[in-house]
Amino acid sequence: MSVPFKGKVNVDIRDSVEDWTPFAPPQAPEGAPNVIYIVLDDVGFSAMSCYGGPIKTPNIDKIAGDGLRYTQWHTTALCSPTRSCLLTGRNHTRNSMACITEASSGFANASGTIPPENGMLSEILGERGWNTYMVGKWHLCPTVEMNLASTRRNWPTGRGFERWYGFLGAETSQWYPELTYDNHPVDQPRTPEEGYHFGVDITDKAIEFIMDAKAVAPQKPFFLYYAPGACHAPHHAPREWIEKYRGQFDMGYEAIREETLERQKQMGIVPANTELPPMNPIGTSETRQGPEGQPFPALDVTRPWDSLSAEEKRLFGRMAEVYAGFLSHADDQIGRLLDYLEESGERENTLIMVVSDNGASGEGGPDGSVNEMLFMNGIPDDITANLAMLDDLGGPKTYNHYPNGWAMAFNTPFKMWKRYEFNGGTSDPCVISWPAGMKAKGEIRAQYHHAIDLVPTVLDALGVQAPDTIKGHTQSHFDGVSMRYSFDDQAAAGQRQTQFFSMLGSRGIWHDGWKAVTTHPTLAGWAHYNDDDWELYHVEVDRSELHNLAAEQPEKVREMVNIWYAEAGANQGFPLDDRSALEIFVAKRPQLSAPRDRYVYFPNHAEVPEAQAVVVRGRSFVIGALVDIPEPGAQGVLFAQGSRFGGHALYVKDNRLHYVNSFVGMFEQMVVATDELPTGTDLILSASFEKDDVDPPPVTAGILSLYYGETKVGEGRIKTQPGSYMIAGEGLSIGRDVGDQVTEDYPGERPFRFTGGTIKRVAVDVSGEPYIDLEREAQGMLMRE
Repeated sequence: MSVPFKGKVNVDIRDSVEDWTPFAPPQAPEGAPNVIYIVLDDVGFSAMSCYGGPIKTPNIDKIAGDGLRYTQWHTTALCSPTRSCLLTGRNHTRNSMACITEASSGFANASGTIPPENGMLSEILGERGWNTYMVGKWHLCPTVEMNLASTRRNWPTGRGFERWYGFLGAETSQWYPELTYDNHPVDQPRTPEEGYHFGVDITDKAIEFIMDAKAVAPQKPFFLYYAPGACHAPHHAPREWIEKYRGQFDMGYEAIREETLERQKQMGIVPANTELPPMNPIGTSETRQGPEGQPFPALDVTRPWDSLSAEEKRLFGRMAEVYAGFLSHADDQIGRLLDYLEESGERENTLIMVVSDNGASGEGGPDGSVNEMLFMNGIPDDITANLAMLDDLGGPKTYNHYPNGWAMAFNTPFKMWKRYEFNGGTSDPCVISWPAGMKAKGEIRAQYHHAIDLVPTVLDALGVQAPDTIKGHTQSHFDGVSMRYSFDDQAAAGQRQTQFFSMLGSRGIWHDGWKAVTTHPTLAGWAHYNDDDWELYHVEVDRSELHNLAAEQPEKVREMVNIWYAEAGANQGFPLDDRSALEIFVAKRPQLSAPRDRYVYFPNHAEVPEAQAVVVRGRSFVIGALVDIPEPGAQGVLFAQGSRFGGHALYVKDNRLHYVNSFVGMFEQMVVATDELPTGTDLILSASFEKDDVDPPPVTAGILSLYYGETKVGEGRIKTQPGSYMIAGEGLSIGRDVGDQVTEDYPGERPFRFTGGTIKRVAVDVSGEPYIDLEREAQGMLMRE
């Protein structure tokens, strides 16, 4: 907002009157509170102990004890859409976030780019005198912009955050994360062996950001958006935290659900008459089919605990222990943040909001996984191989996710999970505490609210009026309402009458205590929306959506469906999109540069994300490095792409050229030169892969040959990974291997820089069209929700 100059300007400054008002830095009102959003990931309604769950979260419990727990607070059922709501106060389709940013489409409701007329809380508060910080997961940026050649308009620094540290995409390894600091990628400060974990790192940065500003302006309030990777896959936690839960989930997910529900009733989290829905609440491929006979997605079927073998029970139980350790460790880091606030005297006047972005995740499918790259490449998990990794679960050698039975357990008492508009996908924990601004302590609130309500609540609590314009853009209306009316009045009538839901074909509408929801499976590709079954629930008394009243009250169903269509129209809810993952994946989107036959890279540039890097899988290729080696003794990485869970590298060790290919993390294929490296200038060291048709697609096999110049010095038969490396979050590097290394065979120390010579450039030539298993690529993309 521009402020007019009210001074007086004459030829001589001595005859002029100054006015600093238009130029002075913004000042928050005296005594204005700090604001902290703590946004958890894939943490279901009943995971945490303060919601009756089996996982100990004493620090979040402490926040709840100083404030309120909301039991009917809702999200969109998916991360990017919900996060857009949390920061703008508008419904996700109005934010152009109908799905995750990787699944964007060229429509106003789903482009993956939040329009500037929907300003973020960070943009509002930054112009009102608050410092604004963001740490952790962003996921509000299209894939095409997650690189150093792109605009930063949709990065945190482009949306009002003065400082940020974290990752741009959907998920990352907690041991070897993809880190961005303000406007550029950086290496992690320590290794896992030295105690590194992403949750600790972002907490360090959050405290550092606050301290840096407080040293200069101690009175200035701040807004911190703290978004840890917990508890999205991969479930990574320090071993000592996992061990705290050894044996505690051996009874199975059905029993855990029953125990959790009893605690919830005793705590008043749910009505006393709440019942549990069945474990497969909307059918299986045998019991429910689409309008043209399409089967219900097998990924969304849960295996009964009693049907598991003893080995499977042991494995599945350990997967739950890892998840629990992950959440408890995240809670411990939140405790560090609370300790800092206490020590600095900031806690009393800090408004803290703890939420999850959607329900617990069912993306692990019926069996879970110790290495999600297997699913990405069409390779089934093997129980024997998985059991061999039991002691490694949660550590750097695994990329793991629990089976979806645990999603039902951690969503108790609801049905289904993330992606679905049943309460298992949308009803999530919300804890609000502001000691200086609310009288309530440890109380429960049952008013119906949604993620869009947080921004209006913050502005109301801070006494800040939303601006008419931000950076010249006239602002749109909020969809949210302030929750502040409920802070000190448990009996206050709810201020929300209607809430619209739509996600990947699943649809729902809440209105005055009633809810209508479709049984349409997400990503099913069914379409035929007019043929959907709409179920009807009186959720004010039937929170678990168990008693379908549609047959008894058809007129109410028609009323609710009509409201849904009206709300969808008002919220840019069309077109609906239930396309399969494959259809979404192959859809054309903007690119920074078209694919080419030759890519040239230079030493020590920033890691190139896979989405913008050369694609070698499924095709013949040549990697050639032009180097100077003045004398024997050179060693280190020339080229690296991917990680231990799938990747390949060209490097020098023991004065010989090496090539290694990690096939989906299952085994390494290595080719070593028979001759020692030559010395001199302008040497060409290369690896050439010539595919053949011996192995059928999707596996591409052939001969990998090593060359010094035109002299062949080694060869071996390898097969290349059919699917993408992207789920492990590693890009392409020259002269080093950052993050999780492709192989442990490298010489030297991380990041295994090339030394004893000079890399001038590395060229990668590719020929022919790559064979890509599009279905697996698509499934992998959607697993990163």
